[in-house]
Amino acid sequence: MFYKTTVKDHIRVPPNLFGSDLNTSVIKTIKEKYEGFISQDIGVVIDVSRVNSVGEGLIVPGDGASFYETTFELLTFKPEMHEVLNGAIKDVADFGAFINLGPIEGMIHVSQTMDDFVTFSKEKVLSGRDSKRNLKVGDMCRARVVAVSFKDITNPKLGLTMRQPGLGKLDWIEEDKNKKSAPVKEKKEVKKKV
Repeated sequence: MFYKTTVKDHIRVPPNLFGSDLNTSVIKTIKEKYEGFISQDIGVVIDVSRVNSVGEGLIVPGDGASFYETTFELLTFKPEMHEVLNGAIKDVADFGAFINLGPIEGMIHVSQTMDDFVTFSKEKVLSGRDSKRNLKVGDMCRARVVAVSFKDITNPKLGLTMRQPGLGKLDWIEEDKNKKSAPVKEKKEVKKKV
């Protein structure tokens, strides 16, 4: 889920930025420090949306930079358990598919791609035996988060499933919706002579 997070931090502005406008220097320094930052608490930082306040500058002896107590807002993405996300399939392997969810990637294990026996082909396509459905690179999909791990903070892991109603390749969802809304044919009653 995307969040707007307010952060208060002491921002170090190096001496080479002293001649510039203070707000511009502080924003540049915050962006360098926080963009791409990953934390279990706030998720993945996407952008600095705005600076709310910049306090008085302090110079620490032995360091030529100035430090400003600054309050600012970050746009972050933190995946939540059971959250439903849309994304594009980035890669397909024999064990599953990798999906690009914007600021982060997730993995859909082959057993979670569809309710069918799934096979993998050399062309990087996962195919359902009975349903004849295919999943390949570039397909737009909807998946639910079933596992989140920040064990390796530089590379968080997301486990996803597409085996529930309303999930899967967007084309499949549309097909299923059309099947449900199609008119049901009535059976004709046949009378037998006795």
